[in-house]
Amino acid sequence: MLDLIGTVATTAAIAVCLVAITATPPSQLAQRLALAAVAGAWIGFAAAVAGAGGLANPAAIPILFVTPIATVVALASFSPAVRALLLAMPMPVLVGLNAIRILGAFFLVLAAAGRLGGPFPQSAGWGDIITGIFAIPLASAAAGGSPNRRRLIGAWNVFGMLDLIVAVTLGTVSANGSPLQIIHAGAGSDAVYSLPWSLIPTVLVPFFLIVHGIVFAQLRARMTKDVHGSSGSAGAPVTTSGVRARLD
Repeated sequence: MLDLIGTVATTAAIAVCLVAITATPPSQLAQRLALAAVAGAWIGFAAAVAGAGGLANPAAIPILFVTPIATVVALASFSPAVRALLLAMPMPVLVGLNAIRILGAFFLVLAAAGRLGGPFPQSAGWGDIITGIFAIPLASAAAGGSPNRRRLIGAWNVFGMLDLIVAVTLGTVSANGSPLQIIHAGAGSDAVYSLPWSLIPTVLVPFFLIVHGIVFAQLRARMTKDVHGSSGSAGAPVTTSGVRARLD
């Protein structure tokens, strides 16, 4: 029953993310369709590998985790069109999507059922819940342009990214039978090596790390724009007519 509920929740979460990133960018239809096709193909591939038992190889999940992130970073670094597309994604949508991470409560449920063990489910579960709860009000704040709001979003963004990195690390070193195993605690991270839970480290976690990276890039772009804007205002010459207007 837990796996059935998890399948519905995981599939719904992936569907919402896919629709959001393909429907909201102000880009041409062909670009959005191409993005949907690539993302859909990756989701299908990750599910097929898990369904075929490919995750029995300890290197499989790290490879599936790193590949989409490395691909997006490479494309954004070398393609101005991709970089512009990512920077044009609405920040309120990117932040708001993290509300889905409240479903990290499933890690705590799996731990209570004895299917996860050690510090991994507690860290991943509570970290996701906290990130998801704060994403709701911060999505509205992201629509504003004040520096204070940007600082709040930046702090939340750091926390959300670190939560994912720590969770992936703990999951890797808790995997029973893995050459990287350091933590020996019952089931360890066994549950995430089978469907539907395997879609979390192979699809959802890379997606949210990419989202955090885009938010960082957008915050940096806004900060740079503000600095240049203030510098331009400070360096603008004061004309005689301008002085006269102020005196008037």
